[in-house]
Amino acid sequence: MGGDVWGVGSAYEAYVGRWSRPVAASFVAWLAVAPGRRWLDAGCGTGALTGAIRTAAAPAQLVGADMSLSFLGSLHGAAWVNADAAALPLAPASFGAVVSGLALNFVPEPARAVAEFTRVATPGATVASYVWDYADGMQLMRWFWDAARAVDPAAAEVDEAVRFPICSPTGLAAAWTDAGLHEVETRAITVPTLFTDFDDYWQPFLGGQGAAPAYLARLAPHRRWEIRDLLDARLPRRPDGSIALTATAWAVRGHAA
Repeated sequence: MGGDVWGVGSAYEAYVGRWSRPVAASFVAWLAVAPGRRWLDAGCGTGALTGAIRTAAAPAQLVGADMSLSFLGSLHGAAWVNADAAALPLAPASFGAVVSGLALNFVPEPARAVAEFTRVATPGATVASYVWDYADGMQLMRWFWDAARAVDPAAAEVDEAVRFPICSPTGLAAAWTDAGLHEVETRAITVPTLFTDFDDYWQPFLGGQGAAPAYLARLAPHRRWEIRDLLDARLPRRPDGSIALTATAWAVRGHAA
């Protein structure tokens, strides 16, 4: 997993959690799952998607699964299980909706996770996921990695756009089709990410949560400052000093046989 670090909810919130909630809300609306279904959120993290399901989908039951006990401790309004998305300790055909938000690419073998999603889904259930568009659309990370690679060519080895080929509409559609899911569709979900100033953008990268912050933490201090200074020079500013970017996720949905 390229040395990625996950486990501190407040640092995750500052880095991407605050942007993942509007994506989750759009994703749940797109799925349009009928009320009264039993939902599983696999790789639930601190609960952005779980919260959107609870708010908008009227689930009969909602279960979150994640490898991080610390993240699960932040989960509210749902039952939870401490588990690997690729090895779920759950009964077959037991959920009417199985979803995963911003987690699938961090599973070492994503195909195993999608097979597990399919296994625990009831016939006709919605199976869906979304991941960041690291190559282009998740701009706060794209600006970072482009600057990091200019300072340190070795950063290319941990750039999420390189590491995660599943994070594309073709990659997601292939994974869903290979798992035997039907009526497979993909779409982009884009939300604004407005930073009040450069510090609002930069400070979350020092929290150690996620691929880019974990990479930055391993660098010598002078290299971190070089990346910081290059970003400070490159990022687009509004007249008031704010930085207006966008974050795009690729979403996929299908139905179990």
